[in-house]
Amino acid sequence: MLQGSAEMSERFGFPVPDWQRCPEPDFRTLAGAHVQLERLSVGEHATELHAANIVDDAIWDYLPYGPFLDQASYAAWVEAVAEKSDPYFMAIRPSATGGACGVASLLRIEPDVGVIEAGHLNFAPALQRTAAATEALFLLIDWAFDAGYRRFEWKCDALNMPSRRAAERLGFQFEGIFRQATIYKGRNRDTAWFSIIDTEWPALRRAYVDWLDAPNFDAEGRQRAPLSACIAQQTGG
Repeated sequence: MLQGSAEMSERFGFPVPDWQRCPEPDFRTLAGAHVQLERLSVGEHATELHAANIVDDAIWDYLPYGPFLDQASYAAWVEAVAEKSDPYFMAIRPSATGGACGVASLLRIEPDVGVIEAGHLNFAPALQRTAAATEALFLLIDWAFDAGYRRFEWKCDALNMPSRRAAERLGFQFEGIFRQATIYKGRNRDTAWFSIIDTEWPALRRAYVDWLDAPNFDAEGRQRAPLSACIAQQTGG
């Protein structure tokens, strides 16, 4: 019987003593050295974001909405989602350029059990593969663990290889594929799952801080050491 087998080494999961419900996101800004996250709004962000996004329609391929061919339709979408509590949308404004050129959100927020996810990531070409993009995600993850969350998730279409590579670069652990998880834009989606848990974050956080530190970038803004090297140094991996 399974109960008496070697596989059943423990009957229950480890205790979580004195657990308290986590706060829900309520911040209006999060600021770092390279980027500022601002609560998404039509007046502050719609025009800049539409102008940045229209450069490449491919950024909408794995999102359930878009592309938005005109500013009015994009502004209508922003207005519909801007004040939602879940997903909790933020605009991304790099310090180097000053213009909003990306969107990110916290979603599937479960304060009672300490689980939260990053999603609706839409980085315009000008934001992709920059220190600002990495720091934007760092700020969201850091807020969540500082607020007491135990698990931070990243999910994407299993065919979205750039997103999967980004999750792995950022130190998320791959957990598997949920087959035929949903349908969007009239097509199937198998969903790839990734996560970071609270016990992993302190070492990963030190790696992010090391990577984002000014001496890690040359005069042209090129990294000297990749994030993977900083993670390996801090985690022993």
